Amino acid sequence: MADKLCRNGTKVLYVSGEESERQIKMRGERLGVAAEKLFLLPETNLHAILGETEKLRPDYLIVDSIQTVYNEKIESAPGSVSQVRDAAGQFMLFAKQTATPVFLTGHVTKEGSIAGPKALEHIVDTVLYFEGDRHHNHRIIRATKNRFGAANEIGVFEMTNTGLVPVGNPSELFLQERPEGATGSVVTVCMEGTRPMLVEVQALVSGTKFGSGRRMTQGFDHNRTSLLIAVLEKRLGLQLAGDDVYVNIAGGMEVDEPAADLGVAAAIISSFRNVQIPPETAVFGEIGLTGEIRGVLQAQTRAREAQTLGFKKLILPESNKKGLEKLLGIRVVGVRNLEEAMDELF
Repeated sequence: MADKLCRNGTKVLYVSGEESERQIKMRGERLGVAAEKLFLLPETNLHAILGETEKLRPDYLIVDSIQTVYNEKIESAPGSVSQVRDAAGQFMLFAKQTATPVFLTGHVTKEGSIAGPKALEHIVDTVLYFEGDRHHNHRIIRATKNRFGAANEIGVFEMTNTGLVPVGNPSELFLQERPEGATGSVVTVCMEGTRPMLVEVQALVSGTKFGSGRRMTQGFDHNRTSLLIAVLEKRLGLQLAGDDVYVNIAGGMEVDEPAADLGVAAAIISSFRNVQIPPETAVFGEIGLTGEIRGVLQAQTRAREAQTLGFKKLILPESNKKGLEKLLGIRVVGVRNLEEAMDELF
């Protein structure tokens, strides 16, 4: 990122508290970085860093990481709450007084939240989470706070030997290994901020040797899955209590919006009945406790993404159907409840 910032002739100061300049130079050579005005400063003392910025006057300041920076006037160890809060506050003052953008790299805990005080999130203008699974090549940058733009936006990148490469169409990435002729698989349309993404929902329903079935999920909320299974049992009469039910969002994607409900329910029924859902069909919609299919936000954007990727049929809530009949090359079907949805799917 610093290399690309320097290509406009700007000056970037990269402060490293964890790696030496030799280590960073080796990585820069591997990535083909040829920035003339990228300056490295291996330093952890806050006053020394701020003194260097006054001399150099950089256009951008990158600090890696905020947990290693310490103020010698504070007795606690680097990375403690007081040290992180003080360092972030000092960098904020520097940014406001000199109109210099400052990037603070922070560690995250095992739970996925920023390590250190929550005050760090309150001080900064934008919070970006860099997410990824070591078993997959793609990485996601997700904005959870943004004072200068929309929050919950994401950028999808692929990790390669030459660094991170942007993925122009994430939907194709998540659907490229979709099996043909398999039961328990359906495509649903999710929204990440303002970006529509098609993901494959997989379900496996199999008999259990124990008294009650297990419920396991990956990429989807476990409690939400149990709720949907209860609705299927009550409203459609499916006997799932004695079966193990496994739900997976293929490709390592995390889906947490209610619009994926219909996709999860359809995949479970497809596996339970051992009947394939037509591969050119996509679905989305929220399921209520009475079995009704409720409308979701940004239906038109979702429908256009399905149309762009060549899907021939789209099953969505009846309340979202208005205005989508004119989409060329795709049949739009509105459903009011689970019974109507299952009649259309199977």
